[in-house]
Amino acid sequence: MITPDADVPPAFVQALQALAARRLRPEVRLSEIPAPTRIAPFAVALSAEVGDADEELVPEVEAASGRFVLLHDPAGQEAWEGTFRVVTLVRAALDAELGADPLLCEAAWSWVVDSLDQAGATHRALGGTVTRVVSQSFGALAERPGEVEVEIRASWTPEGDAGEHLAAWGAVLCTAAGLPPLPDGVAPLTPRR
Repeated sequence: MITPDADVPPAFVQALQALAARRLRPEVRLSEIPAPTRIAPFAVALSAEVGDADEELVPEVEAASGRFVLLHDPAGQEAWEGTFRVVTLVRAALDAELGADPLLCEAAWSWVVDSLDQAGATHRALGGTVTRVVSQSFGALAERPGEVEVEIRASWTPEGDAGEHLAAWGAVLCTAAGLPPLPDGVAPLTPRR
């Protein structure tokens, strides 16, 4: 996580600390990436991958990746309805049968709404898109199996602990990757190496 300097507003410092303190499932590999600089005066961006960590641990998991960006403008932005904005992306390869489901986009959007609720991540001005891409090969490539990818883009104005919003996004990422949800009160075990 970035180290704030003296010019960083205390609210953003607190948000950075909450993000740094939040632990996601061990199947999620999180790293900091360059944050956008034109949208807001203060921002942090994280990238994550799920699915190829330990094949013995999660052999049935499809590949999934994404980005989580937390923006802060102390003056606020009207469209945000606040001074913070979370902008997320989740991409995942899906089973071809699941990709054929006409309700896939609605189901994927429900992952966002449900994850925010389950994480206790209070928010407003939630919006986004779900895109399904189905690829079918022909001719010399006809032997390739069909491929389906879903892309979930969502943004919202967070209230409260920024770590809860990171946890909600992490849950969407894990759901898209096909990981089963963890029951309440159960911590994931870290595999031995």
